[in-house]
Amino acid sequence: MPVSILIVDDEEPARLLLKEMIERMPGYRVAGEAENGFDAVRLASELSPDLVLLDIEMPKLDGFEVAELLDPRVAVLFVTAYDRYAVKAFEIHAVDYLLKPFHAERLAEALAHARGRLRSAAADPAAVSSSLRGGAFRERIVVRDGARVRVIPVEKLDLAQAQDDYVLLQTEGKRYLKAQTLASLAASLDPSRFVRIHRSFVVRLDRIAAIERYARNSHVAVLDDGARIPVSRVGYARLRSLLGEESVSGT
Repeated sequence: MPVSILIVDDEEPARLLLKEMIERMPGYRVAGEAENGFDAVRLASELSPDLVLLDIEMPKLDGFEVAELLDPRVAVLFVTAYDRYAVKAFEIHAVDYLLKPFHAERLAEALAHARGRLRSAAADPAAVSSSLRGGAFRERIVVRDGARVRVIPVEKLDLAQAQDDYVLLQTEGKRYLKAQTLASLAASLDPSRFVRIHRSFVVRLDRIAAIERYARNSHVAVLDDGARIPVSRVGYARLRSLLGEESVSGT
């Protein structure tokens, strides 16, 4: 079976060039094209491609945010004019990183690499990972909401709660489930703005109105909307470090 490919680039000439090159190569077929991140996520869900050729700097959602929302079984090959994202691309296990402009031979090499990755993944599904690591702290979080994609600025994220292999994100009175562990989300957030106060909760620091003693060696964080969140011993130590001993003690 030919490898099915979704081309994602906000510039039509770039999409046409990729399509022309691929159509000359046996064993591959272009399943669809998208000109922005939202369309890419929607088409990837509808077409179930084997491989996505993905630009990085695009309107609405960038390439890394798109990659985060793809099925982990889909291979990602970044195609971009910028070399500064290469390290981050390989940290999220992209199969290759093509710098524009490139020759057909270089594209063929990258596609062959992708085909090999797909064969390995078919034999061992654990070989494919879509986890987002490295780079600067997040400024926004993307999450599926039915057929839509929501973009949550981190300054509007109130808290995140562990739900098995998901996190429940609370923002502006609304809640969204995202397929991600709390540990990986916490690692991507600025620790001066967000604190993991319990194994099941990460809270934005400026949402905490008070820390109250709940029982012997036990505390709760009271948020500015009145919500009460348990605080573990380790979480209490983190709060003392961030807020200062006087701000936490005696409450």
